[in-house]
Amino acid sequence: MPTFKLPLARKGLPALVLMTAGLLASPAFAVTPDPKEAVRPAQSLEGNFLSAYVAGSARDTHAASVYFREAIQEDPGNQELLERGFVVFLASGSMQEAYRAAERLSARDSSNNLAQFALAVRSLKAQKYGDARARLAKSARSRQADLTATLLTAWAYAGAKDGKQALATADKLRGQPGNDPFKQFREYHAALIADVVGNAAEAEKRFKAAYEGEKNTLQVVDAYGRFLAKRGKKDEAIAVYKAFDELAPRHPIVKAALTALEEGKPLMPLVTNAQDGAAELLYGLGVVGNSQGDELTATIYLQLGLDLKPDHPLALITLGDVYERLKQYDQANEAFNRVPKDSAVRTNADISIGQNYEQMERGEEAMAYLEKLMKERPEDVEVVMALGNVQRSRKKFAEAAETYGKAIQLVGAPQRGHWILFFYRGTSYERAKQWDKAEADLKKSLELVPDTLPAGKAQVMNYLAYSWVDRHENIDEAFKMLTKAVELAPRDGMIIDSLGWAYYRLGRYDDAVRELEKAVELKAGDPTINDHLGDAYWRVGRKLEAKFQWDHAKNSNPEPEDLVKILKKIDNGLEDDPKPAAAENAPAPVAPAAQNGG
Repeated sequence: MPTFKLPLARKGLPALVLMTAGLLASPAFAVTPDPKEAVRPAQSLEGNFLSAYVAGSARDTHAASVYFREAIQEDPGNQELLERGFVVFLASGSMQEAYRAAERLSARDSSNNLAQFALAVRSLKAQKYGDARARLAKSARSRQADLTATLLTAWAYAGAKDGKQALATADKLRGQPGNDPFKQFREYHAALIADVVGNAAEAEKRFKAAYEGEKNTLQVVDAYGRFLAKRGKKDEAIAVYKAFDELAPRHPIVKAALTALEEGKPLMPLVTNAQDGAAELLYGLGVVGNSQGDELTATIYLQLGLDLKPDHPLALITLGDVYERLKQYDQANEAFNRVPKDSAVRTNADISIGQNYEQMERGEEAMAYLEKLMKERPEDVEVVMALGNVQRSRKKFAEAAETYGKAIQLVGAPQRGHWILFFYRGTSYERAKQWDKAEADLKKSLELVPDTLPAGKAQVMNYLAYSWVDRHENIDEAFKMLTKAVELAPRDGMIIDSLGWAYYRLGRYDDAVRELEKAVELKAGDPTINDHLGDAYWRVGRKLEAKFQWDHAKNSNPEPEDLVKILKKIDNGLEDDPKPAAAENAPAPVAPAAQNGG
């Protein structure tokens, strides 16, 4: 989903977070704990510290918090243990332990930025607004340049009903003329603050400024739409939501808002008090950290935000996404399960839970979960599609094609955004060896996929053209299509492999070697590409290298039926060169500049 485009300067983070971020990202001891095993403390201080280090290197903050808790109990005076444990407690959502650690750290050193920041959030939650402001002042060396401290301070003033000072504080957050990276955060939160303190005119002015500056940010759109609806400007609210729907079709929050407006139902404001506003800020910062791959910072912001507003649906979804990327699927599902049942994004959370069961190699559980979900919501295209995705992942291709067919029936007249359904059904039909149906779906997908999605268009072209080449059909059209696909996605090893394989099928083995070597450089661990390059090497007489590539393909987890063929080639090489397809009309090789994106 679109997010604020605010750079998250690492130099602005407390040194303690950066130190622990290094611990959590360290490649040393990069062991992923088995999520099925309960985390049990070690029997000694040293064992718990080492276990915490190992869990941290795997970025498993849940396990690390268990070990740090035990280590701190055994050595309560150890400052380094307390500091590292504090960060891990925050990231794992162990908030009471985090706040206790923050109290001890701030008592020893009142200038500990992160400790003061965490305690300020706790004070905001408890409506102790003066204490929150005092702690924020201690946590920020340059408050005017510190996004988090400045806006949280503004929300603390709003909580104390001092709207004038709240807005004045938010307005301190300014960059240089012509270079104001904080503008969207400032205007958005100033609008929310003005609305909470009852200054409707100022709120409308600020909402307009935030919306005009960032029309593709969901939270701005939703907050503005809700504000307009509350002010009785129903048509304007509908226009705001529909404009976003054109940019990102079928988002559940937008769909739910439009349905409510069209049925004359009220829309509650996105933020109603200082705690909600501070949680919204921390959620936004968590999204930025997540989009920049800074999982530790993102998780800390999200956990603090959720302590203020435990049922913030998008914060829970984002936290689950972070855990998914870290392959901590149990933790991800815990976050998704916390999404309120009546939230517009609850279906998205349920879909993610089912798909995560598949990632955890609990395929039957995944199927059962999504089948149950489909019975509960038989008209939901996204749910039906999710079941098809799991079936396809489990190589149940005929069943997957049937499921995708149900989704296609639900959409009625297909729109541009439905290209993916035809693509998935087409690939399922192809794997189920129903080529006529597969070809029709792939062509339909290519017809629907918009030019604004070049990567998607390249994928469809690649699958259709590769299938033609593999079947010795439509060779000329396949070459044109693959050449275009490479232009659209010049760094996609699978697509370049298809072009190389097309040359191979035509008997143009030198051209095939050139393209397949590029593909292997881009996707070195793919068994199919290595197998193809081995074949091409054999045909040009580089037989030792061919066997090396086949051996690499063998060790790269190929499909079982492909493994049999690879082993045979390692033992016996290739048979005599078969008669290639007619090649006289095939295009000249793609220029290297086009292959490499210019």
